[in-house]
Order: sequence, then C-alpha cells, then structure tokens
Amino acid sequence: MDVKIKNLSEHDIPAYESTGSAGMDLRANLPESITIKPLERAIVPTGIYMELPYGYEAQIRPRSGLAAKKGITVLNAPGTIDADYRGEIGVILVNLSKEDFIVAHGERIAQMVVAKHERINWIEVEDLSDTKRGSGGFGSTGTK
Repeated sequence: MDVKIKNLSEHDIPAYESTGSAGMDLRANLPESITIKPLERAIVPTGIYMELPYGYEAQIRPRSGLAAKKGITVLNAPGTIDADYRGEIGVILVNLSKEDFIVAHGERIAQMVVAKHERINWIEVEDLSDTKRGSGGFGSTGTK
C-alpha cells in the first residue's frame, strides 16, 4: 500500500527494521534534548506528517526496549492517528521509572503500526443474544 509522507525532520522516513516487523520506529525531532522526570509526560514531535487512506489508522505503540529497560511508554497506547489527520505526528511519552529520562534528538521513541479498520452502523435493539460468558468481565473467566 502506498502512503504519502512529508518528512520535515532531519532523519530518514520511518522504515521496517526486518522483513517480519509490523511496526516502524519513530524518532524524536527536537531542537535540543528534553528531560522527562519520573511520572511526568511529554509530547515529543517527530517531524513526520502523512496521508493515510480512509479505512486505515496508524497506531503509535511503545518500544519494548524503552519500556523494559527504562520504564518509558506511550501514555495513550496505542495512540491512534486517523486517516483525516494531517498534522505532525507527536508521541505522548510517560516516564514510569524513578529516574529522569533524557530524550535526545533522533532517538527511537515509539513504533507505528498501520492497520485496517471497519466503520460500523449501530442497530438499536431491546435484547442481545445469549452466550455462555454472558455479562461476565474483568477477570470473570479466571486466571488459569
């Protein structure tokens, strides 16, 4: 699928790192490094703009290495970029560690997955069909 992209950063456009990768890394596009203190958040610009086809979204997800090693994650994971959005992609990072985290210009901060989605039409009804699970939720099916 072809997607139009406008790159106003100093970095290459996002790319798949391996043949099996679902996501492409996004890089921070900053005039200078920023510090995210413990339990603080920041919107980190990428310098990337795109035009997705209708019926698709871009999901912004945490990078597993940053999450596991540094406690840095995407606050609204997955963040959604809609097909009609034309602004700069910004990534909301949060620091869940006990140490300051410095985001450097060019650092890989998140990954982006492009996914197809459906739009629905609601049909209002009085009753829904029965299932074995019923209305059980929030762990009602057990832990094992």
